[in-house]
Amino acid sequence: MSTRKSGFTRYSSDHFEPQEDMDLAAQRRLRGQLEHIDYTVFASNREVIQAALGGADAEKFQRLAVAAALARAQWVKEALVVAENPTGLETRQIVRLAELRTRYEELASAYEALRRMVERGYISYNPQSGA
Repeated sequence: MSTRKSGFTRYSSDHFEPQEDMDLAAQRRLRGQLEHIDYTVFASNREVIQAALGGADAEKFQRLAVAAALARAQWVKEALVVAENPTGLETRQIVRLAELRTRYEELASAYEALRRMVERGYISYNPQSGA
């Protein structure tokens, strides 16, 4: 099973599953290799993301949250205007709605990405603004 959100595919069964014919020593060795890979990815993410973003604070989260909320409101407001005359829909109106939805989804995804970065320990979080 996979979920798709903003161009990123996440697989829920991406965990180590030993082959039935693999002996215990080979399983332990492979597990150790996979843990090393996971740590390398973690360290790389932490180094690159910290260099690019620094830390996170309440102000950064609030800016993203407000931007996403404004984009969502603009998208739905425009949809309500379009819905006033549903039989006279024009292609440009639908294209505009799609653009507004994409803006909202991208900002909401960025907010979630920042949250995941804190959750995974890639960047530190200081609840005091201006960190």
